[in-house]
Amino acid sequence: MNNSSIITVKNISKKYNINHQRGGYIALRDVITNIFKNPFTFLKSKTKEVLGIETKEEFWALKDVNFEIMKGEVVGIIGRNGAGKSTLLKILSQITPPTTGEIRINGTVGSLLEVGTGFHPELTGRENIFLNGAILGMKKKDIVRKFDEIVKFADIEKFLDTPVKYYSSGMYVRLAFSVAAHMETDILIIDEVLAVGDAEFQKKCLGKMNEITKEEGRTILFVSHDMEAVKKLCSKVLLLKNGRVNFFDKTYKTIEHYLNNLESSTSVFEKDRKDREGLGNVKIKDFRILTTNGIKTGEDISFVANYENYEDVKITEFGVSIWDINNYKLISISSQFKNQLKNIPQNGEIQCTIVKLPLVRGDYFINFFISSNHGIEDYITHIKRISIEESNYYNGEKVVNPDWGKIIVAHNWKIN
Repeated sequence: MNNSSIITVKNISKKYNINHQRGGYIALRDVITNIFKNPFTFLKSKTKEVLGIETKEEFWALKDVNFEIMKGEVVGIIGRNGAGKSTLLKILSQITPPTTGEIRINGTVGSLLEVGTGFHPELTGRENIFLNGAILGMKKKDIVRKFDEIVKFADIEKFLDTPVKYYSSGMYVRLAFSVAAHMETDILIIDEVLAVGDAEFQKKCLGKMNEITKEEGRTILFVSHDMEAVKKLCSKVLLLKNGRVNFFDKTYKTIEHYLNNLESSTSVFEKDRKDREGLGNVKIKDFRILTTNGIKTGEDISFVANYENYEDVKITEFGVSIWDINNYKLISISSQFKNQLKNIPQNGEIQCTIVKLPLVRGDYFINFFISSNHGIEDYITHIKRISIEESNYYNGEKVVNPDWGKIIVAHNWKIN
């Protein structure tokens, strides 16, 4: 282990046993067939069912995970739902042990995982602050010294002597984060739980995490689906996929790899896509973006789709939407908004042009659908990914920063 490493994970795996109680309906002919095929195996399995004996299925939430984190690093952990992120944090927080492998942690750990963990519901906010400090090995005088800062940051002065079981989820998270951030642990582990708080508090939390890593040299592990927050906070990012480490590198490299994987998983020809929804009488054959020199804020962008009608249904609508990488819908357009399409051919090509694209620089995904008089015929999410380049849209002294928001609007200023 490197002398400056604070966390070393070697070949850890985590297995869960999923219990299945008895089977479903079995036809009589299947019972008779199975008895004659293998009577001993059949009788053994049926005995278990009659007696209510459970059968178990192995599920590996993590498999052969290896990585090392240095003191003072801020590491993001990303991946799709079910990738193993929360399981990994629980192991590092020593809430659950790994099935196999070894973990070495040089220092104390403070964790903020799912809402409801870490506090005793019957105790007040005040009592839980002192309880958490004691669990982390802090002396009472040190907790008292930090107490006012914790309460002020959490903004729960009025409810300090109320049992936390009566707190809203937002209040709970504010106090839990404040305790974790202000207690002097060497490592701070934060799960997606921050998404419970409002936007202003999330911004406040990110600022606090920046402060404690830069000024105090503490190590932070941060799980989030918010790629913008990860970009702002983290120096390195670990990508989990199906319980394994898929990529671990500098933030921009890992996020780019992650987004490229999302795109490549949906980059087969549209006519061959399996992840589509709809009735299926009409299908999108291909989808492309018309651009000659990249996509820039404030410039026109055109989407072109070829479609095929298999059942001669009447096509009534086309629609396109643009989503950010955190899966928030930013723009949604229907061909029925402007009533420009009179006689839609059963097979053909449709083009939609957004005039002066009002989105700031960043990565986005396009969704597209076709409807008939029967309903939505074909709907493909993430049909394409686009990267919008920075441009001086307003021709002013200041370029639009994505931190100010995703949408830009034409506007004028004057002094009256």
